[in-house]
Amino acid sequence: MSLKKVLAQIKNHDNFLITSHVNIEGDALGSELAFLRLVKALGKNAVIVNEDRLPYGYGFLPGLSNIRKYKDNLKGIKFDCFVVLDCSDLKRTGEVYRMNKENKPVINIDHHVCNCRFGTFNWVDPYASSACEMIYELYKKLGVKLDKDAALFLYVGILTDTGSFRYSNTTSVTHKIVAELLSFGLDVVEIYKNVYGNLPFKDMKLVTHVLNNIKRRHNGQLAWFEVSGAVLKKYKAQYVDLTDYVMNFARAIKDVEVAVLFKENLGVKNEIRVNFRSQGKIDVNKIAQGFCGGGHKAASGCTVQGRLADVRSRVLKKIDAALDAIA
Repeated sequence: MSLKKVLAQIKNHDNFLITSHVNIEGDALGSELAFLRLVKALGKNAVIVNEDRLPYGYGFLPGLSNIRKYKDNLKGIKFDCFVVLDCSDLKRTGEVYRMNKENKPVINIDHHVCNCRFGTFNWVDPYASSACEMIYELYKKLGVKLDKDAALFLYVGILTDTGSFRYSNTTSVTHKIVAELLSFGLDVVEIYKNVYGNLPFKDMKLVTHVLNNIKRRHNGQLAWFEVSGAVLKKYKAQYVDLTDYVMNFARAIKDVEVAVLFKENLGVKNEIRVNFRSQGKIDVNKIAQGFCGGGHKAASGCTVQGRLADVRSRVLKKIDAALDAIA
């Protein structure tokens, strides 16, 4: 399936339910809001339903009243097309996919190389920097003019998924798109401050605790952190996405090729969330896939059942083997 068929489905349907993955972040949120604005500009109806609450730092975005949480009262929502954005697997939407009880057509728009093509219509472009970069293309193909709000949504998604334009998924195309978005007078300083420079003090205390307990192995090529449920309860942090904060520090260390974060899931016993970051020599997407996860070559994740120590041991051995292979 291709972009052409996705465009046809957008034209042929009138009521859209839009969602993305659990642990929603900037690109998922930005692509949802931009897609909603796109279809409304075409005279259609749409609503966003997410498994999780709005992530901290994004409250400045307009249009948030269009987002519903899955556990809210969702009676009366009718749709003839189910749109999943920035999500490699349908079940990564949490429970939201269960809303499609009547098996309405599913549009799957994603840029993850590990996407399993779960949609009725799939447009997967692993060369795109972000889902927002793909939504930008929809605006162009459908002849919908961008406005300042749409430009803001798309900019936030591209900014966050490229690591503020530092990751290898940043291309000349990305910069050309951003140049157009900035022509709408976006306040890039204020956007960055909201997304990255607005962390509550108690959450920063958790970050410093985690950083203080960084560990290394494999001659310093592998750096890793772990966060137990007890630590999460102690600091009572509510908003921080540890992954971005601690991984950036780990990758700044000389000789580190791979950084890993292990975090216990407070809501489920013996469930560990594992996030990987790579400097490029190691394909962490392949490692994550070995644990039923995935993502990108340089940034991936998975959720593994088991005790923290056991999961850590299994994952680190796989990374050790990958580092041995490039030695």
